[in-house]
Amino acid sequence: MSEEQKQADNRARATTDELRAFIREDWAPRRPTAEAAAPAAAPAAARRAVLSAAYPKQRLVVPAGGLKVRSNDTDYVFRPHTAFAYLTGLGADREPDAVLVLEPLDDGGHEAVLYFRPLAERHSDEFFADARYGEFWVGARPSIEDVELELGLTARHVDGLVDAVAKDAGEVAVRVVRDADAELTARLDAARVANGAAEEGLQESDDALAHEVSLMRLCKDEHEVEQMRAAVAATHEGFEAMIAALPEAVATGRGERWLEGTFGLTARHRGNGVGYDSICAAGDHANTLHWIKNSGEVHEGELVLIDAGVEVDSLYTADITRTLPVDGTFTDAQREVYEAVHAAQEAGMAAVRPGNKFSDVHAAAIRVIAEHLHAWGLLPEGISVEDTLDKEHGQYHRRWMVHGTSHHLGLDVHDCALATREEYMDAELKPGMVLTVEPGLYFKADDLKAPERFRGIGVRIEDDVLVTEDGCENLSAAMPRGADEVEAWMARVQGR
Repeated sequence: MSEEQKQADNRARATTDELRAFIREDWAPRRPTAEAAAPAAAPAAARRAVLSAAYPKQRLVVPAGGLKVRSNDTDYVFRPHTAFAYLTGLGADREPDAVLVLEPLDDGGHEAVLYFRPLAERHSDEFFADARYGEFWVGARPSIEDVELELGLTARHVDGLVDAVAKDAGEVAVRVVRDADAELTARLDAARVANGAAEEGLQESDDALAHEVSLMRLCKDEHEVEQMRAAVAATHEGFEAMIAALPEAVATGRGERWLEGTFGLTARHRGNGVGYDSICAAGDHANTLHWIKNSGEVHEGELVLIDAGVEVDSLYTADITRTLPVDGTFTDAQREVYEAVHAAQEAGMAAVRPGNKFSDVHAAAIRVIAEHLHAWGLLPEGISVEDTLDKEHGQYHRRWMVHGTSHHLGLDVHDCALATREEYMDAELKPGMVLTVEPGLYFKADDLKAPERFRGIGVRIEDDVLVTEDGCENLSAAMPRGADEVEAWMARVQGR
């Protein structure tokens, strides 16, 4: 809470004893929020067991993070830290200020303890007077019994957290995922040092824990893959809603926002929301790689590049891009660029198989991009495809495709970000990894090196791919990609 919030005293309050007593009276018994273990409970327990084995006799602390002020006394919608969601199975907006502690046991292993803010009793002031946490204001939270049943772990009140974590920090190594909650980390640092831990080395020790949890997420378990499939299916619905809305986006004005809002409605209805800010880039805006302003018009005869993904309630997200002809038919020049990108994507997908390196996906796709640019005569005179692919002295093709072709996908849209280059770019692909494959070509309207017929055309095609035992599965295969198939898809959705 900001200092301004703490100092403000302009809210109406229940100030009389009579009103307090009246508010506390005559409430029906509450119903439990959980009736059985959640589907995510067992997979999360299995992940904790892996982490437990990696850190015997050490206390591991994984905060969810706290509420963040958006403006004055209004908070942003809460999203738990990724490591917390991964190891507890909690998603959506659950549970601000909670902290997972893996407490080492004398006979080996760890006890999983969730410290959180449980449902307050109705005789408490919090129940009716706390606008940030109170049940009157933001709804009921689960009880300790609810959380233990839902997640299959031990639950305790968060007020006991700091003492429990730091009680013997001079004897037991304590590691904290630091970036989840900076304020809590500072308190825990002070408490650890006060209880005997050496201040030197805390940061490095903690960073190693965060790195380990990030690395664990490279290969998805069956539950995670199921969630990814759900996110892709919801995203498919969102794209079809945008295709159906294209005529209205043209007619209404500010059409990029119309498409963004249309997708957001589906995302919010079918999941937790969008997994990242949607890109709805019409015309030359498609050549700005991270165009999230979405403030432009959508015109017939142009392309619209839409990069969007639904984040389901478990927080797993899809990440899919389609480039669509606004009026349903590609022009000759648009098709020429589109088919080059599609060929590059096909090459990248063919490289997604166990035993290949992650970097092989980009290498396969970018070679096709370079071949097309060479055939169009866009590379400098005398420069061959091999010359431009030379990483030391070439790379001319990157003028028209500056980004990489792939990234890991999961709880974060750019998942496993703490993995090192060796563990990520140079790593061998393994079954269970989920990647994007997303080449593109971008010819800005004022690019005088581009053929005039291509200027203002930007194309990207992106799909979400699961590495299997003998190759890969395109999770978003139901969403057409070829130029002819895209035109037929749009005609079907729009009833033409």
